[in-house]
Amino acid sequence: PTIIYNVPSRTGQDIPPHVIQNLAQSNCLAGVKECVGNDRIKEYTDNRIVVWSGNDDQCHDARWGYGATGVISVASNLIPGLMQQLMFVGKNPALNSKLLPLIDWLFHMPNPIGLNTALAQLGVVRPVFRLPFVPLPLEKRIEFVNLVKEIGREHFVGTEDVQVLDDDDFFLVSRY
Repeated sequence: PTIIYNVPSRTGQDIPPHVIQNLAQSNCLAGVKECVGNDRIKEYTDNRIVVWSGNDDQCHDARWGYGATGVISVASNLIPGLMQQLMFVGKNPALNSKLLPLIDWLFHMPNPIGLNTALAQLGVVRPVFRLPFVPLPLEKRIEFVNLVKEIGREHFVGTEDVQVLDDDDFFLVSRY
């Protein structure tokens, strides 16, 4: 079985619902990661197609208002416990609102730039970027430290204190 990723913002192509519905007739489709939006998610769940939200900023409503099974998430790499709570403990608009500034921050630039910057600032990974990706600008790195303080360091992966990394702290490589 497979999961189809429909991420038009990355691929430039949208897999139309009729294609997914045809594929769902086989036993090879486990479900769909859907990034078009919650109306599309509802269309699939109404047709008993298993679907995961692919949009961290919409995942709470996708789960609790539109029937998504869960989320295939970027933010869960940073705050796995809070994302698990958001998706499986019950509807929680207050937690969703609390996390949205972090989620917006993560997607200031295309994934994985924000995530890699954040993990480096948390001391979880080495501050290495492979070109053409580069770290977020200094002002965004400062903003991340403030977001960690607002949400609570204990909710983030890693054990080191969050820090603002200077441009010189990062290594840029052209290949491995």
